[in-house]
Amino acid sequence: MRILSLALPLVIAASPVTAGLISFGGSWSEQRLQLFSSNDYSFNGGSLDIVSDGAVSLAWTRTGRGDWGARVASWNWAVDQSVPATDLRLKGGDDRNISVYFVFLPEADAVNMENANIRQLNGNPNVRILQYVWGGNHSRGDVQQSPYAPGQGANVILRQAGTGRNSESVDLDHDFATAFGDVPGALVGIAVSADSDDTNSMIRASVSDLAIL
Repeated sequence: MRILSLALPLVIAASPVTAGLISFGGSWSEQRLQLFSSNDYSFNGGSLDIVSDGAVSLAWTRTGRGDWGARVASWNWAVDQSVPATDLRLKGGDDRNISVYFVFLPEADAVNMENANIRQLNGNPNVRILQYVWGGNHSRGDVQQSPYAPGQGANVILRQAGTGRNSESVDLDHDFATAFGDVPGALVGIAVSADSDDTNSMIRASVSDLAIL
């Protein structure tokens, strides 16, 4: 799994999302993380369907200024076909069914980078990324520094690898403090990914009713 900071330089439209329930609509774009590998995403308004066949990529949207102060998030997600359990602390072999990302910058940086694409955002040393994960072999609530960008990215484990349907509600303030020892800045972006390339396996999954407050 390559986290956001290793993404290829595709430009992402800076379309805002609406505070509250977030539509999986025209403001979302796919970001490849490998040149010849990507997932299949179906944007259905209230839901996002994902098929990942030995691949990895993410879908991403910018947030508007009215959403920068969001500190709570909730969503439903489902996995009908799962990757094997992996160790998410290791580079390579760290496949997971779904990650939901929340991307933060200090407000001054957020203002200066309001029209930046995803590669530019991740080139900022002040970026911080919480990744809520369904996958791996770790316990619910574990918080791990990303092996790809320790100090900038962190995994928050919500579900181990496997199938099922679940609802989540997360406290971004609390988890940010646990991961980074600080308070979050502006929530400038949200992303969803699936990662099956290392285990050459298949994921069929969905995320729906994503909301921030």
